[in-house]
Amino acid sequence: MSKNTYRGEFKKRLYFFTLKLIEFIDSLPKDNVSQKMGDELFNSGTNVIGNYIEASAATTKKEINNYTIASLKNTNECKLWLGLMRDSKRAKPEKVKWFLDELDDISKILADSINQ
Repeated sequence: MSKNTYRGEFKKRLYFFTLKLIEFIDSLPKDNVSQKMGDELFNSGTNVIGNYIEASAATTKKEINNYTIASLKNTNECKLWLGLMRDSKRAKPEKVKWFLDELDDISKILADSINQ
């Protein structure tokens, strides 16, 4: 698989992740705390793909790394919010598991691309 094909597939994976995350956030309880946590998760979750897109359009290696690092940091923040939602019983563990597993894979891919 060529590098451009791989990047395109990864971008599609991030897009699918973001769509599923939006659906998940829409399904959260409507209490004040859940909504605030959902807002934080939305921000960090959409920034994963947003920063990846910016990295794709960057013109220098430093700029690419900076945006990729920002994307990686947002994956870690997503994990935090998802763990808090699961552990505070605002979301079912089985629903959160897919996101955490996917974020682990995404994090590894982003980290590997930074180290190249």
